Amino acid sequence: MTAERQASGQADGHSHAHGQGHARGDAQGGQGGQAQAAPQQGSELLPGVKSVIAIASGKGGVGKSTTAVNLATAMAAQNVRVGLLDCDIYGPSIPRMLNLSGQPELVGERTLRPMANYGIKCMSIGFLVAEDTAMIWRGPMVMQALEQMMRDVDWGELDVLLCDLPPGTGDAQLTMAQRVPLTGAVIVSTPQDIALLDVTRGINMFQQVNVPIFGVVENMSYYVCPECGHRAEIFHHGGARETARRLGVDFLGEIPLHLDIRTTSDSGRPIVVTQPDSPHAASYRRIAAGLIDKATSAVGGAGRSQPRIVMM
Repeated sequence: MTAERQASGQADGHSHAHGQGHARGDAQGGQGGQAQAAPQQGSELLPGVKSVIAIASGKGGVGKSTTAVNLATAMAAQNVRVGLLDCDIYGPSIPRMLNLSGQPELVGERTLRPMANYGIKCMSIGFLVAEDTAMIWRGPMVMQALEQMMRDVDWGELDVLLCDLPPGTGDAQLTMAQRVPLTGAVIVSTPQDIALLDVTRGINMFQQVNVPIFGVVENMSYYVCPECGHRAEIFHHGGARETARRLGVDFLGEIPLHLDIRTTSDSGRPIVVTQPDSPHAASYRRIAAGLIDKATSAVGGAGRSQPRIVMM
């Protein structure tokens, strides 16, 4: 049976998160928004990973995955051993953004070796299904697939694992918060008021499950015309900074709306890699350096927070 057919999980309600498919999820059983099992310790899922950082957003369309990829490449450029876990089961985009294709190599009976490019180890459901496959899965199946991509992947020794979460506060966020001792979470937003409402919800969700908030990033913060240099604040400006101040969390930095960031992401050649001397790459490097410091401090101090089970 092909990996594409195994991952579709539509005919019999069983989830197979990779080619040797051994996770099973009952499509009719359980509530997607509730945890059905006790949380596992992080050492069981990610034994060689020092810190795990969730990259999240309250709503879609704010450039969260682009931010996650460029932060990962910026960390790799600073000699950090970094991995990137694509937690979006329904719309995985990380394989294309990292110019990765094909299927991961199977090591032993049930362990996958992550794909890699630009110094980043990566795992995504997108490696296991065709790009246009519609993943019609219920919550428990999503949760089991995420656990498999942590437990059954040979991540090796990593300083940081970035987890690119889907937008919102659903099953993927709940799984990560309850199963993994997250070192911290980063919230990505655009400056307009409607996006910032969801920033507040996202921060509240992580606080409820005992995950430290590392801070907020304002993406598409402003636009500078490449022809005349005129600056336009298309989506407003400074809203994420003000929201972070109001909620008592750090503001990590702002990323402009720029054509080069979009085109390099679409082509699988992140701007931090292809234009390392650009001011946009410098913005990502500054934010990445701050996150490295926060993760190092958290792990070297009290250690990673243990997951707390919350019925949501």
